Amino acid sequence: MVLSDLKQGEKATIKDLSALNQLVKTRLMNLGIYLGSEVNVKTRMPLGGPCVVECNGQRIGIRLHEANSIRVEKK
Repeated sequence: MVLSDLKQGEKATIKDLSALNQLVKTRLMNLGIYLGSEVNVKTRMPLGGPCVVECNGQRIGIRLHEANSIRVEKK
């Protein structure tokens, strides 16, 4: 399952970030999104827009393309 499969309000644990571009992966890791982190989908924008996830108390917007590359395990 990937991050973009989650519906608003669902929680998951990050399992794989290896499919991401190295620059994007580094940026997300600097923001606190790394393997084993728990994320909560707060908002999904319509028409293939970004989703807003909460991780470690901060909210981050992630483009749909990147969300399709982040493997997660639903809680």
